Amino acid sequence: MRVEHLFNKSSHSWTVMGRDDDRRKEVIDTNQYLIQHNGRGLLLDPGGVESFSAVAAEFSKHIDLADVEAVFASHQDPDVISSLSLWIQTNPDLLVYVPKIWVNFITHYGVKIENIRPIPDEGGSITVGGHDLEVVPAHYLHSPGNFSLYDPKTKIFYSGDIGSAMLSDEYSDLFVGDFGEYTKSMEYFHRRWMPSNKAKTRWIAEVRKRDVEMLCPHHGAIFKGEDVEKFLAWFDNLDVGSALGSVS
Repeated sequence: MRVEHLFNKSSHSWTVMGRDDDRRKEVIDTNQYLIQHNGRGLLLDPGGVESFSAVAAEFSKHIDLADVEAVFASHQDPDVISSLSLWIQTNPDLLVYVPKIWVNFITHYGVKIENIRPIPDEGGSITVGGHDLEVVPAHYLHSPGNFSLYDPKTKIFYSGDIGSAMLSDEYSDLFVGDFGEYTKSMEYFHRRWMPSNKAKTRWIAEVRKRDVEMLCPHHGAIFKGEDVEKFLAWFDNLDVGSALGSVS
């Protein structure tokens, strides 16, 4: 398990946990992110039920879990949010920010409607400990109701499944190394799971409006510095929704 502070200054921090070698091999590896501001916490896509114990144990070293006041779910997938009912046990008043169109589906994970805060299609903001974060639309990438999250204070952009890679267990670094080599781990995933070039182009334009120093996906390594623009250019030139020819 790798844990690293991406930012830690003036009562504001980002912590990432990933590369879980102890997970069951049939379980997809995921990155979990914890944002803290003034002692309050926000979890981004906290993961599946099978990873809850490891994630909760690690993040409890950095924050009292009762002080995690909210969860952001970029979309509805089980690797994103199936641990939700367990997180609510740590804080029954937990706020759960989810895309509006997925509210009635998310309740199947054992969350009560009073905990849910629907995110409208146009996005908006989430406040944690008095600090505002931007919710950026990312619809159809890959979910029809999907969002990214941007923190202007840290210049960190959480991209969810966009930018994800299916890495071997031998890849232990939390950051992208050789970008050209790394694209081999991203190409099929993006061509198969991202169905719309129009949606892709719109999202890239939204990212480029912002000053982004790190782009953080839910799977794989983090893009930092020049690799952020390298990824955007690579993604811009990739024909997505085009992997059907290789599906048996």
